[in-house]
Amino acid sequence: MLTNEDIQKIIEVVATKEDVKELKEDMSALREMTQSLVISVDKLVKALDDLRTEYASIISQNNRHEKWISQIAQKVGIKLEY
Repeated sequence: MLTNEDIQKIIEVVATKEDVKELKEDMSALREMTQSLVISVDKLVKALDDLRTEYASIISQNNRHEKWISQIAQKVGIKLEY
């Protein structure tokens, strides 16, 4: 037969309903934080992709302007120095 002392030892070792409930709450909080981090990283990736696209557009525009400046300089007879 189990004594109160034996039952107390078992309670200390085995998870109680309160322990399980606390773990579920902790897991729920971790899940929410993880979801929040995923959303934040997703926004950063989107912003980075937008910046890459804009940067490529700016490079193309800059190259076009350089070409136009060279053409104008040739027609006007100015030698450009870099």
